[in-house]
Amino acid sequence: MMNRQSDIFILDRNLDWQDLGNGIRRKLLGYNGAVMMARIEFQAGAVGTEHRHPHIQCSMVESGVFDITISGRTERLRAGDGFLVPANELHSAVAVEAGILLDTFAPMREDFLA
Repeated sequence: MMNRQSDIFILDRNLDWQDLGNGIRRKLLGYNGAVMMARIEFQAGAVGTEHRHPHIQCSMVESGVFDITISGRTERLRAGDGFLVPANELHSAVAVEAGILLDTFAPMREDFLA
């Protein structure tokens, strides 16, 4: 069983990428039962398929260009832009250019630890 809380300090250089397939990979940055932060890297053209989850998601485009769709509305976002996905809202991401999303979830995504 994986620890349900990360270390207090998380050093990127010590984290391994988790390959999610289809040009997407992830690093878990910090988490406990209430919150989780993850860095998601997309190759150009990679698609985060449409999905929903019971967690609130607040994200920032760290780099690259993404078409983000939330509840049928699509916006093109660039580095420094952000978005909020309410719980259970249908959403997806398309990497127009290679880039990274910094995702925060409340509560934490237990499924990411499986």
